[in-house]
Amino acid sequence: MKSVRIITFLVILVLAITSCGLKKPDIQGFRGFTQGTTYSILYDNNRNITPDELREKVEKVLHNFDMSLSNYNDSSVISRMNRNEFVVSDRYFTEVFEKSLRIWKMTGGAFDITVAPLVTAWGFGPDAHKNFSESKRDSLMKLVGMQKISLKDGRLVKSNPAIKLDVNAIAQGYSVDVVCSLFDELGIKNYLIEIGGEVRAKGTKGGDLWKIGIDKPVDNNMSPGENLQAVIRIGDKALSTSGNYRKFYVENGIKYSHTIDPHTGNPAKNTLLSATIIADDCSTADGIATACMVMGKDASIEFINQHHELAAYLVYSDDAGNFLTWSSDRLKDLISERDNE
Repeated sequence: MKSVRIITFLVILVLAITSCGLKKPDIQGFRGFTQGTTYSILYDNNRNITPDELREKVEKVLHNFDMSLSNYNDSSVISRMNRNEFVVSDRYFTEVFEKSLRIWKMTGGAFDITVAPLVTAWGFGPDAHKNFSESKRDSLMKLVGMQKISLKDGRLVKSNPAIKLDVNAIAQGYSVDVVCSLFDELGIKNYLIEIGGEVRAKGTKGGDLWKIGIDKPVDNNMSPGENLQAVIRIGDKALSTSGNYRKFYVENGIKYSHTIDPHTGNPAKNTLLSATIIADDCSTADGIATACMVMGKDASIEFINQHHELAAYLVYSDDAGNFLTWSSDRLKDLISERDNE
């Protein structure tokens, strides 16, 4: 159920900006690698913290995060829990578990971190190879459902020891929130944090809202920023986009998406091509975006209209294969759509 990260910065890293004799914010930034992907950070250096000093703090936090929630790290807390080893939950795992449970309830189970065995069976995830059959799906479906797990005194309790967790559809968004908390503690007032395409912004960039590009959801659009669907302006919000066009495979003429529907055990299949969610925090935006890819266009619109704390920009196809879009009313003045045909 891991979300595809399809967001591109439309901001320029600069060390100083001056105009009309007025002192502008000292926007600084740096980039790096984490969790098998990249991260990019921009911030108004009102506290005179050098990029190198800040990078060291950020990478320490991200290392601790990886040791907790990475399914690709055999020593992480979640990997050890999946192997049923004796391990006590840390703060990161506890917070992601509780947020995942809340989103699972909100979405009627469309978001579910217990799909890990199905993700592997369909050929996705760490060390995965396709090993799927109808009978295998029926067997694995017995392991799906967050009502079958709980946290008690820091220990993960499973109704079946074969249950495994995959938090990739929320963990990257949560890692953004963790770094944002660090920036808040340091007193940085204006910043934009991006990890693997998940974005959260605070304040402004020189008085203007931060601009984020949404890539056009066409198969194999692998170069972020070259083919944009839209640009969205945000401030004091988080943004996450999920889609089905970068992580999939085709077998016997059938396209199989990485997003697994917890209700059917099959890859999600509907007309929704990408879902961009704006929320107060990035873990919520991340999880809801994935849930929308499972629910499809109509159910996603109904869901967003019922949750006024969220906003969305959806791209979907009609019967003729044309790209169509839908956006929340309060986003319409913040979106600039691009014609990339």
